[in-house]
Amino acid sequence: MTIGQVAKHSGLAPSAIRFYEQVGVLPKAVRIRGRRLYDASILERLAVLERAKSCGFTLDEVRQLFYGFQPDVPHAERWQALARRKIAQLEELERRAAAMKKMLRRPCRCKDLAECGRAIAAHMCATPTP
Repeated sequence: MTIGQVAKHSGLAPSAIRFYEQVGVLPKAVRIRGRRLYDASILERLAVLERAKSCGFTLDEVRQLFYGFQPDVPHAERWQALARRKIAQLEELERRAAAMKKMLRRPCRCKDLAECGRAIAAHMCATPTP
């Protein structure tokens, strides 16, 4: 398949396919007379890549999914290992977001920036560090 055919079938722009190849998420295409030619299995790989991205995986994590395990490790085990890490990251992000919301909901009654800064500094100094 040419890059145009892959783009048409995958719904991705040719530039995205070239980019994924350049950053090592996709294998290098075979070139014949300067044209990239792909095996039909590239569509399956792109489908997994797009699903992983929609789940919040970074390109580095997708690269790890494809190439970061021993070849005999089944895909499902790879996915679950990365999913566990991603879920832990998302849970931490939820905790941080909840803490930020709590701070943002506190009304500020300071008359100026200096008073606000003193109040923040006093609270930080009074809070024991873990």
